Amino acid sequence: MPRGRYSLHDPHDHTPLGQEHFQCAPGPSGWRYVSRTTASSGDHLGSVDLTLDELGRPVRLELHAASWQIRGAALEGVTWVRTDPTGTHATEGNVRAHAFTGTSPAFLVATSRLLRLTPGSSATRVRLVAFTEPVLAPRTVDQSWALVNSEAHATDSGPLVVDEYQVSALDTGEQHTVHIAGDVVLSAPGIELEELESPPSPR
Repeated sequence: MPRGRYSLHDPHDHTPLGQEHFQCAPGPSGWRYVSRTTASSGDHLGSVDLTLDELGRPVRLELHAASWQIRGAALEGVTWVRTDPTGTHATEGNVRAHAFTGTSPAFLVATSRLLRLTPGSSATRVRLVAFTEPVLAPRTVDQSWALVNSEAHATDSGPLVVDEYQVSALDTGEQHTVHIAGDVVLSAPGIELEELESPPSPR
């Protein structure tokens, strides 16, 4: 069960956004990731609880940020309920999309598990619903993912396979690289793995 800490920052101006303390593990239904995000002062900022089925589809998502809340799942595309900080107003949304995304590294792992890409295969288009912090406003985005390299590295606990993905935003053409080992993001724009207490779970 990998457990560790990511540092999050703005990918454009590198402004620190907080620390994400996480643990994740494969389970009988697929894969689960839970985390809490804190500011540099230690103040609580939010949390993520994401469960995928064995095909990588989101069967349960619960997000919290600035007292806003999202509950979502794959249902006729993806469906979610967004609740305001007072708890008095809830709005439901539904989009013909494949999955969710956001600032948490969990969503990069989730998308890679959903797509199940192989090295050398053509890029795959995926439609995602992104929740923009701090108010968790939903936005539909189209991306293209390609697995450009998969390389095994020797470690004390056996070979560690690192997958290198090229991710493109189809609306802007912006491209970036994501490195994932099993169910842990090693590096991505705005994300740095700072601590890891146990090896990643194999994909």
